[in-house]
Amino acid sequence: MGSVRVVLVDDEALIRSGLRLLLDGAEGIAIVGEAGDGATALTQVAVHRPDVVLLDIRMPGMDGLTCAERLLERDPALTVLILTTFDADQTVLRALEIGVSGFLLKDTPPAELVAAVLQGAAGRPVLSPSVTRQLIRQATAAQPGDPEAEALRRLSVLTEREREIALAVAEGLSNQQIASKLFVSLATVKTHVARVMAKLEAENRVQVALCLYRAGLG
Repeated sequence: MGSVRVVLVDDEALIRSGLRLLLDGAEGIAIVGEAGDGATALTQVAVHRPDVVLLDIRMPGMDGLTCAERLLERDPALTVLILTTFDADQTVLRALEIGVSGFLLKDTPPAELVAAVLQGAAGRPVLSPSVTRQLIRQATAAQPGDPEAEALRRLSVLTEREREIALAVAEGLSNQQIASKLFVSLATVKTHVARVMAKLEAENRVQVALCLYRAGLG
């Protein structure tokens, strides 16, 4: 298996340089492009076809969310990881609904950043309890209407086992960890996760977690 191909997108050149130095030297990761704005990012991704885009949420011109939305419209299978700070709560819900694969703080420790990029590339969205859970709760609390009732309605179609799987996904557990926790096979977990996502109309595991948090179960 070749290296995970990454495009870095941040309007601050110093941050891009630091990320490049960190990630390009990590085993299994190759930085294939970088951009300082959303428009350039779209071009870089089209040219280099990366596995992962590490994307700043706040940039002048085309912001990170608009860029993420356009990237995922082009390629829904692309892994987009958002670089953020905790004051970004007003935009987190939209990012989740767009289908981003996770969130990383800009001061994430190097080893965790490398692990997150590899995890995202492997199709396991980054659901760090210290980051994503707080962001989801902040975003959910700010929503109008009755998101809890809607989330409970969606969850009502799950079987008892599927609900267990959904709760484990919301905890940020990988399929292997869920299999070990529930004493079932990995293949069984994969089947249940797929069914949960289909029933909840979730594009990824982050959106499954969001539904649980909205329902007050996360």
